[in-house]
Amino acid sequence: MVKSARQGAGGFWRDFKDFILRGNVVDLAVAVVIGGAFTSIVNAFVAWLMAVLLQPVLDQAGVSQLQDLPLGLGELVIAIINFLIIAFVIFLIIKAIEKMQRKKAVEEEIVAEAQPDPVLEAQTNLTDSINRLITTLENQQSSSQ
Repeated sequence: MVKSARQGAGGFWRDFKDFILRGNVVDLAVAVVIGGAFTSIVNAFVAWLMAVLLQPVLDQAGVSQLQDLPLGLGELVIAIINFLIIAFVIFLIIKAIEKMQRKKAVEEEIVAEAQPDPVLEAQTNLTDSINRLITTLENQQSSSQ
């Protein structure tokens, strides 16, 4: 009973280790950490943007801070700006990755075209060998007559 429980636990931990060591999980963990750090950068940028660019407009409107707008509209505006900045950066990253993938696919296609087809090459070699064999047999038959 104890031995089977240990084996079950060992199987569980082995499965868990296999799960954790998959590339997808590690990539996801790295993405979450980088995303958290990037969010902090975007929040700081938006705060600076509000202070430098929007504060004069807010002062003319008689609002001291964007958060003071009624119905929480200030926080909504900040959240929308954060979202747009993050979405734009992700869009740029995805475009760059797609461009690299297209370039790699073209390079692989060029390499694939440059390499001869192994089946065709084998067939050509076999055909040449058969032709040489036929020629040799014909020469032997003609010399024996």
